[in-house]
Amino acid sequence: MFFMFSYMIDDQIQLAIPRPQSDGPALFALLDADRATIGRFLPWVAEIQTVTDEQDSLVTFNEHFGHNESLNTVIWVDYQPAGMISFNHFYNNASADIGYWLGAPFRGQGIMHRAVLGFSQLGFAEAGLNKVIIRAATDNVESNAVAKRAGFHLDGTHRDGERLADGFHDENEWSLLTSDI
Repeated sequence: MFFMFSYMIDDQIQLAIPRPQSDGPALFALLDADRATIGRFLPWVAEIQTVTDEQDSLVTFNEHFGHNESLNTVIWVDYQPAGMISFNHFYNNASADIGYWLGAPFRGQGIMHRAVLGFSQLGFAEAGLNKVIIRAATDNVESNAVAKRAGFHLDGTHRDGERLADGFHDENEWSLLTSDI
């Protein structure tokens, strides 16, 4: 499969700018099949109720990219959409925070670990970032494990730092500096 705007992580994983009409149905299917698990730590999942909702979100993501506000990419594994990874916001101090999710069939294979490392390297090399940040609820075991395995430094924990559907959760903040790689 050919992607006009993509970034190869390795021979299995590539990241690509979303194509709303063609990527939306597959991404929605992944979200919808695992809504409870993904939505536990990503409250926006509740707002995505139809394929059209997903497609509209992808259009918005691309508009934000056009304004240099964020960068959202589809994670492709062996030419199948597997989830997404994004720089949710670029800050004036040459830092950005990463957000990500992965469909259930793709978890437990080291995919997100490799995607986070590759995406961070892309941010350092292409966006001039000095610091990449991951914020994860302390009870989000999987996301904290991704940050730790990718070599991110635990900078600290914010009490009630994240509001999720079931209330406030303490939040770990992890960082990776360009000098760490």
